[in-house]
Amino acid sequence: MKANKYWIPGCTIASLSAIELALRLLGFGNPALLQADADAGYIFAPNQLVYRFGNRVEYNQFSQRSEPIGAAKPEGTLRILTIGDSVLNGNNTTDQKETIPELFEARLLGIKKQVEVLNASAGSWGIGNQLGYIRKFGTFESDAVILQIGTHDLLQPTSSSAGVGNDPLMPNRKPLLAIQEVFERHVSPKLSSFFGSDSPAAGVPVSESQRFRENMQRLEQIVGLVRAENIPLFVLYTCDRADLLPVPNQPKFKSQFVDRLKALKIPLIDTHAAWSKFPKNRVESYFRDGVHPTPQAYESIADLMFQQLCIQKKLVACGGKKQVILE
Repeated sequence: MKANKYWIPGCTIASLSAIELALRLLGFGNPALLQADADAGYIFAPNQLVYRFGNRVEYNQFSQRSEPIGAAKPEGTLRILTIGDSVLNGNNTTDQKETIPELFEARLLGIKKQVEVLNASAGSWGIGNQLGYIRKFGTFESDAVILQIGTHDLLQPTSSSAGVGNDPLMPNRKPLLAIQEVFERHVSPKLSSFFGSDSPAAGVPVSESQRFRENMQRLEQIVGLVRAENIPLFVLYTCDRADLLPVPNQPKFKSQFVDRLKALKIPLIDTHAAWSKFPKNRVESYFRDGVHPTPQAYESIADLMFQQLCIQKKLVACGGKKQVILE
């Protein structure tokens, strides 16, 4: 009887320890941390390297998902600053070398000996967050700046720091246990959704048209900051799954967005236009959910960027004779 008395708690402790160890091996318990930022809303904490689900996730001293860099661009280096949201960042499900900026950099290394494609990004960043990042850090003496803006970003409000430390998807400190992280990130939200929970009172509603106008104003502020340094600016437009499936369709506000880019003379790299010509089964393989691309899609985006900026010579630093304005 005495042996049975300790057998159950002993087995429980052993089982929990085994689960904890298995989760640690997957990377749970060691998430990439964020921090609130007065300019950008929130950024990833600088100088951190973690491994999640077998993927390397590294942030440098400027909170970029890139290796450490010098504030001054090394002589002879082609440096491009890319700024965007989770599509550009890649999240924990994408290894560092498989993110869009890293894939684009690999292609540029075929024509340049020294290349740095910087990845300034965070999940749910809107155009206002991109503006805040540039205001805080500048453009790093880059030869070009590329803004990644998706269909959803056209109406995306500037994300605040409210979730940092409060939302389990936005941790600002390591959890004590990997089991704790799994519960807080995956189990608890599902339970809350199932049983229902009180949501904060909604603020004053903002129309889609007004939100679009506000984002275009923020875009124009970015244009002013970048062009004040005489740096070429490009937009990488990333579409959502619903923009292409079951059949290609025109995303809401895209035509107005393209018109604004033309007026501002900003060249556009358009995944929506490119992928609309692809077979349906190929497009289906490009999305792992409604917004986020698959590894195959990342490769396609990097190819498209290289094709337009370097092969078509829209970027002078790639070998073009002059800056080509969007037709």
